[in-house]
Amino acid sequence: MEGVHRLIPALPLLIAVGLVPVLQATAPDPDDSIRQFLARDAAAPAYRAVRRLEVVNGTRSGWLEAVTEYAPNTGFRYDVSAEGGNAYILEKVLRGVLDGEKEVIARGEATRSSLVGDNYTFQAKGIGDDGLVTVMVSPRRQERTLVSGHMFLAPGGRLVRLQGQLAKSPSFWIRSVAIVRTYDRIAGRVMPVAMESQAQMRMFGRATLHMTYQYSHINGRPVYP
Repeated sequence: MEGVHRLIPALPLLIAVGLVPVLQATAPDPDDSIRQFLARDAAAPAYRAVRRLEVVNGTRSGWLEAVTEYAPNTGFRYDVSAEGGNAYILEKVLRGVLDGEKEVIARGEATRSSLVGDNYTFQAKGIGDDGLVTVMVSPRRQERTLVSGHMFLAPGGRLVRLQGQLAKSPSFWIRSVAIVRTYDRIAGRVMPVAMESQAQMRMFGRATLHMTYQYSHINGRPVYP
């Protein structure tokens, strides 16, 4: 015991000169996280998922569930399995969201909205209390499919969240659109799992869209819970 008591006062000095190893968590390098993110395979994999979309606009609301499928060789398609609520919301907004995605993919414009260097500049803004790297994303073009805001990366460059404003309003009737898109790793691929959007419309006030994804297949393989 006497030897231990003699050692305790000397511990700070021993640690300082490196004679006693210290286990210390290494914080992620923000710039390295961006490089790892950009080095990923940005091509969307084939998938099958059930999506649920809900919209609230004042006293009007609607919801829709659809089986959605995407494959690089066949494109995007959906089949509505259930729906309810205001007829205008259902036809013009909810189905409009899916039809718009289908049109963008059919025209080969999906790559113009991807989080890649051709579409965005990326600037690290530090590490948050949650351990995620905050990255400012700035669109290289003013297009309605691009987002001006921030993305948040986990160690290794895995995308966790994207949030901001659309770089360009989708139409004259919509003044601004704010979105938050959440991602998770599913069957080895980082996939969107939820999206919330708030739009300020000129005549109808604020509308909120919430969409969730429940995947059953990724690249033809079943997704197990």
